[in-house]
Amino acid sequence: MGMITRARAALAAWREPSAGVSASAGDDGMSDTGGMTVLNLLGGKGRGAPVGEQRALSVPAALRALEVLCGLFAMTPVHYYRRTDEGKERVDSAPQARMFSTSANAVQPAYLLKELMMGDLLMRGQFATFIHRDTLYRPSSLTRLVPDGLAPHTHWSKADGLELFVDASLPDGSRERLTRNDIWYVPGFSRDGLVGLDRLKILADTFEAAASMNEFAARFWDNNAQPSTVLTTKAKVDQTEKVKIRTDWAQRFAGPRNAGAVAVLDQEMKAEFLSHDNKASQFIETRTFTVVEVARAFGVPPHILFELSRATFSNIEQQSLEIVLYTMLQHFERAAAHMTHAFADEGHFFEFNPDALLKGDIKSRYEAYSIAVDKGLLNSNEIRRMENRNDREGGDQYRMGSGSTLEGQQQPKPSKPVDHRTPPPPKPAEED
Repeated sequence: MGMITRARAALAAWREPSAGVSASAGDDGMSDTGGMTVLNLLGGKGRGAPVGEQRALSVPAALRALEVLCGLFAMTPVHYYRRTDEGKERVDSAPQARMFSTSANAVQPAYLLKELMMGDLLMRGQFATFIHRDTLYRPSSLTRLVPDGLAPHTHWSKADGLELFVDASLPDGSRERLTRNDIWYVPGFSRDGLVGLDRLKILADTFEAAASMNEFAARFWDNNAQPSTVLTTKAKVDQTEKVKIRTDWAQRFAGPRNAGAVAVLDQEMKAEFLSHDNKASQFIETRTFTVVEVARAFGVPPHILFELSRATFSNIEQQSLEIVLYTMLQHFERAAAHMTHAFADEGHFFEFNPDALLKGDIKSRYEAYSIAVDKGLLNSNEIRRMENRNDREGGDQYRMGSGSTLEGQQQPKPSKPVDHRTPPPPKPAEED
């Protein structure tokens, strides 16, 4: 789609807001980010309102899961490649390569941008940046846009197909409708290909239950582990006096600092304490279960969130690999596909390299290197680069067999076997 056609499509989408939403939005409510749609009502705590991100992250398991996944995503290098007849070669000098490997902009390094990207995709289901271009109209830097201010729209025509536009709130306070020339928009896991599923809405009940249990535990111990107190008297007490008595009691005896204080009651008043058995109500077990629920929601093994009740030494290492295979790889592929689609030149592509995440212990790693050398898959310099060491002279040659023969050299002819047996004694001379 050319520039003029794209501008006309943007104008048409602006004049007809209803036409700017995909056809599927009218059917299942997936693309409407602000209305009373099915997705917005799911997980709305019965009031149609999602859990705030700050409240969701007040749950330690949710905060830890987000920190781990964002850290793994940000620390994994992403490279820009050019396809060649021999395979591929890295292109580190291109502006689009530096945006994701060195500096996203003048203020933020690439690590921080990737960390923000993963966090937005996990929590809000969408990520977007404003694209800054150099004098040659090449992408040179990116500025992250707040997910709450994003509203994607589409325009479709028989001639040009589907075109995406995003209404975005910019850092200067303005709001504009941007085309893909100005905005890089990445949806998370999606059911319509336009808007990712918002965990804060879908899992609102899970986050709310976990946060409420944290509040209950804090208030339980703040009230000297006594959930409620009943003050009774035979005398009639008006409403104003009740408020004064309740306030005075709370100030004098509530909280851990006032534990063990002596209460003096008048007016034949008696204090009754309502007992609460946390063990009988399985409070600890319920809090443990919420950790597993959060781990399931984010796709991380429970032991990553320090839930070790069912972990064994034999399965933790395997579970640590599964977080890469079953959770991170899909995020790597999604991000690389959108990077390639938006920024790669013809014959180029982006690719994440998660090899560092798959390294085992040093003994297992070196044994694998030894097999790779014997089979001629790797040479010593390639292995040294994986181990963050400098190349050495002669290390670019591949070895075959047992690792003692260089590739291209003739195999030495086997020497004649030596008979190490003791020679037989000489035969005695025959007499005439």
